[in-house]
Amino acid sequence: MPLVSVVIPLYNKEPHIKRAIDSVLSQNIEDFEIIIVDDGSKDDGAKIVKSYTDSRIRLVQQENKGVSAARNKGIKEAKTNMIAFLDADDEWKPDFLETILGLRNKYPEAGAYASAYISCYCNQRFIKPKYHSIPEFPWEGIMPNYFQSVAFGDMLIATSAVCVPKDKLLEYEGFLEGVWRWEDSDLWGRIALKYPIAFSSKIGAIYHKGSTNRASKKVCPVIEHPFIETAKKAIDDKLVTQYMEEDLKEYIARCQIISAIANIFGGNPRYARGILKNCKTAYFSEKRTILYLSTFIPKPVIYYLIKAGLLTKEIYRQKFIH
Repeated sequence: MPLVSVVIPLYNKEPHIKRAIDSVLSQNIEDFEIIIVDDGSKDDGAKIVKSYTDSRIRLVQQENKGVSAARNKGIKEAKTNMIAFLDADDEWKPDFLETILGLRNKYPEAGAYASAYISCYCNQRFIKPKYHSIPEFPWEGIMPNYFQSVAFGDMLIATSAVCVPKDKLLEYEGFLEGVWRWEDSDLWGRIALKYPIAFSSKIGAIYHKGSTNRASKKVCPVIEHPFIETAKKAIDDKLVTQYMEEDLKEYIARCQIISAIANIFGGNPRYARGILKNCKTAYFSEKRTILYLSTFIPKPVIYYLIKAGLLTKEIYRQKFIH
């Protein structure tokens, strides 16, 4: 029985899938299985997978249902209780699984195990995320306050740098299907409401921002971030400690702001305006006000004002949530 199952969703990532697979095969720990779920790809990515003769690799093919359905299929197929996720256009450092399984041994009570990552852009420029309330390397341990970190810092958990026990994934019925954005940060939030999150500040994965066919590059209207409703209900039902509640409220506000930005540029400013009207925040009040006023400005004018330096581009950044 392998120690960990690696789930890789595949959809039209022919140029990148070999790099992802090779990064798993290069791990210091070899006791794993790789489950690649081809979600109805129209390119030759599946042929590349079939060219491997390693018995640890399994290819599962299905009609196109979206990345959440592909990951959930991989979860069902997994033989182990430790499931690591890797997107087909990202890659791991050779000691990623060693780091993650080390966290698992030290903190068996955790609901998820994650490592730091680094973002790589088209020009081979590498940028480290600006984490909040997380010590620098070589720190590892239980996150002091997950919602404080994700409210005020960059994206803390990248889907390609996390491992979750299968029983926890089944408890939450996996990734939310029927949405094409934020399905991952929604799941991490749901887990963090109940379980501690273990983290290593050692960089274990490379998050390739310049890859083809990334959902984060898609520009169109979206629903409000799915975790908002879950978080509000947890507060109403008194499931959140007072220590956590204020940070969770600011995280809700940040999710609302990110949802509004996506709709401003996706062509639905009226919906963005409604989201911002319901956004209650102390920390992000200035940003919320500027964005609310932006919903009355045509998108080409916003681009012009940013280019002219009359509006700061920082106001419209969406990098915090995958």
